[in-house]
Amino acid sequence: MRPIEDTYRHKGLRKKLVEVVRGKGITSEGVLNAIHAIPRHFFLDSAFDELAYEDRAFPIGEGQTISQPYTVAYQSQLLEIKKFEKILEIGTGSAYQAVVLAELGAQVYTIERQKKLFEANKGFAFLKKYPTIKFFYGDGYEGLPTFAPFDKVIITAAAPDIPQKLIDQLKTGGMMVIPVGAGEVQQMKRITKLENGALKEEVFDRFSFVPMIEGRKG
Repeated sequence: MRPIEDTYRHKGLRKKLVEVVRGKGITSEGVLNAIHAIPRHFFLDSAFDELAYEDRAFPIGEGQTISQPYTVAYQSQLLEIKKFEKILEIGTGSAYQAVVLAELGAQVYTIERQKKLFEANKGFAFLKKYPTIKFFYGDGYEGLPTFAPFDKVIITAAAPDIPQKLIDQLKTGGMMVIPVGAGEVQQMKRITKLENGALKEEVFDRFSFVPMIEGRKG
């Protein structure tokens, strides 16, 4: 059962979490404010209330995790979100990352390939607070061509390489943040689509994500 109460204690724990994330090098005040604003314990079963504000990933079922807050903050900071930008997110999972993007003012289009997680989010009352998030059940490798082009793309699973179909759905000048690598550890990359169609690639720190898998799972 999901918790529905956000107490002073939770807010205090969140404040401490923000300082932990800041201490690891996150400098975007917008991102830190979003982490502070969102009751992360709402995204976990109430039995795990105490663990919600630890800076670590946590299983949410279907072999997926709610990402470590630092990782969410790191990817969000790299995206350099501006208000009203149209963002494609691959891998909704718990929807915590999507809510961080919405808090930053983005219009979020998020795809989940696991039917159970997609259905769980449809029934998650807290998400109704964020009408700027649109949820889709589908194959992340295909993206959402109907709604393209996007200002930014964020991929929250490890891709063995950069998916061309998602690059095609990115605006010229747009950016993609993606963990790339087939092993247990991936390299975070930021890809910018240049005017001439070429890609500028920036390489950042190493992380460990669940793999990005083709197709949908019912």
